[in-house]
Amino acid sequence: MATIPAAAPVPVAAKRTQPGAVAATRTRRKVEGVYYLFLLPTLILFTLAITLPAVIGIFFSFTNSIGFGDWEFIGLINYIAVFTDPAILQSYLFTFFFAIVTVIVVNVVAFLLAVGLTSRIRFKTGLRAIFVIPMVISGIIIAYVFNFLFSNSVTALGEAWGIGWLSQSILANPDLAWVAIVIVASWQAIPGTLLIYIAGLLSIPAEVYEAADIDGAGKRQQLWRITLPLVAGYVVINVILGFKNFLNVYDIIVGLTNGGPGTATRSVAMTIFTGFTGGDYAYQMANATLFFIIAVVLSLLQLRLTRGRNVF
Repeated sequence: MATIPAAAPVPVAAKRTQPGAVAATRTRRKVEGVYYLFLLPTLILFTLAITLPAVIGIFFSFTNSIGFGDWEFIGLINYIAVFTDPAILQSYLFTFFFAIVTVIVVNVVAFLLAVGLTSRIRFKTGLRAIFVIPMVISGIIIAYVFNFLFSNSVTALGEAWGIGWLSQSILANPDLAWVAIVIVASWQAIPGTLLIYIAGLLSIPAEVYEAADIDGAGKRQQLWRITLPLVAGYVVINVILGFKNFLNVYDIIVGLTNGGPGTATRSVAMTIFTGFTGGDYAYQMANATLFFIIAVVLSLLQLRLTRGRNVF
């Protein structure tokens, strides 16, 4: 009887080097020039519209320029003055306070709405469409509409109900004007956060909740022990992105209070833009540079916290 020769064994070293060889081949694969051709217009526009103006602005932050005419190089004087300016420090305190409070309000409300809109309720598809409407409306338009409501409708209700503090517009109250800004900013930001939470909740397998039901876990236990841990990545993303966006608040403040009463609700972005038109170009450019550094630090923090979280 003829015998079939046994296959020669593959050397272990060869087996181990195969994946590395494939990876090296992929790494050395030549990139077609047409890809760079498509990238070039975007790179040029980005450089001319963003990078170049930013570099020029940072350069002028070391001068005494008022935005036009002659200027002189003065070094770090503008940066030293920024750290000792009470108005700028106040704008930073207000901006960070507003961002923290609004992030909490937006995420709590959006998460609760997401839980409700992913449950077994009727008309949940239609309700989702209704709740995302504020996201497509301009912020300045929303601010002017709420300005009218706070100045007229709410005060009329306060007078009708005999509530003294509500019969006057909270926009004119230095201690309460920030509340109106938080309400309006949250109203506009909740839809985007809501959509992310809905995506996170829908990604949880139904079998997890079925197993929890079999084990006798109630709805509250499932929320705290299953839902929240599994959407933790989405919470991190919403918190960080929301905080960065609220640090740049501008149009809503312009439409509601214009930074008032006095300077009680003036944000960092509003302080910078006001200085540009008020003859403090180089000074506010130094302020903008510091604000840019803060944004970069927050972006790096975002990348570090979201790295390895497969949520999208």
